[in-house]
Amino acid sequence: MNTKIIAFYLPQYHEIKENSEWWGKGFTEWTNVKKAKPLYKSHYQPKVPYENNYYCLLDSKVQEWQAKIAIENGIFGFCYYHYWFNGKLLLEKPMENMLANEKIHINFCISWANEPWTRTWTGENQDVLMPQQYGGIEDWEQHLQYLLPFFKDERYILNENKPMLLIYRAENIPQCQEMIAYWDRRLKEYGFTGICVLETLTGWQKEKKVKNSAGVVAMEPMHCMAEDLSILCRLRHQLIKKMKLQRFGMLDEYNYDYIWRKILNKKFTQYKVSYYGGFMNWDNTARKGKDAILLRGFSLKKYKYYIRKMYEKCNAEKKEYLFFNAWNEWSEGTYLEPDDRYGYEYLIGIKEIVKSNGEKEDGQ
Repeated sequence: MNTKIIAFYLPQYHEIKENSEWWGKGFTEWTNVKKAKPLYKSHYQPKVPYENNYYCLLDSKVQEWQAKIAIENGIFGFCYYHYWFNGKLLLEKPMENMLANEKIHINFCISWANEPWTRTWTGENQDVLMPQQYGGIEDWEQHLQYLLPFFKDERYILNENKPMLLIYRAENIPQCQEMIAYWDRRLKEYGFTGICVLETLTGWQKEKKVKNSAGVVAMEPMHCMAEDLSILCRLRHQLIKKMKLQRFGMLDEYNYDYIWRKILNKKFTQYKVSYYGGFMNWDNTARKGKDAILLRGFSLKKYKYYIRKMYEKCNAEKKEYLFFNAWNEWSEGTYLEPDDRYGYEYLIGIKEIVKSNGEKEDGQ
């Protein structure tokens, strides 16, 4: 069995009234992407989609095109970010439209991005725009009823007949263990064998926290990069804050090869279910400007080399999935969609890897 690649999918490429109120009329992720500026010579900013394809995800043809090129280039599925705030939904239309569109043939799962929305993601202050509050059984049931049509869809990714659901910040949910147990019990009543909840390992949560979750997914490069946002980096940030120099910003730069080597050396032997993460690059200048975190030393050749090594590692360890960050995180500088500089080469790199490993399997 060859490892299957699942790419994280950001739905913020259409207008919603909340974003227009918070960030300005007509805001989408493209707003940030377009306004990015290079911070040094040869800095690739702004990122430009291939043939200026600044799409809107409310266009069904866009989602059909995305699924088509993903499948053609070896992507097994998308992992859609899902925003649920104690019954309140944001950016839900692309996922709902996908569910209703039989022409979108790609497999999928869901990642509940359960963080409050604040202004910190753009490098601004910590004003809370949409608080994240967690209810009890009534909210768990309401949430389950919303998710159930997705879980029942034939494209939904199951693990031993259990819908695979990622939670971005499981440690933030006060009754997470009780919630998982409730969902597990209720899903058995619907013909599943339970639920497969996977905790996301990021720069904030570095290990499994919930006893009855099934396992973990590493989101890279932030999971490994955060280990180096260590003492020196924290001291720098404390100094900036103390001296009130935030307006000048402070770029955090890391070496592309160094971070990839750390990721390739990572082991998750302590978990029953664990999946590694891969990525293309990292540069969130579009969101945070001079406060960005970015990697230096990227090249197309290196990207293809490292993602091949990661794929081979997953196959050698019999990992069913490799989670790729991301399909379309343009503001964070890690995306598989074609851009103006490299065309389809990010996807072609995936296709070559999956195809060559498939041929090895056939030849055995």
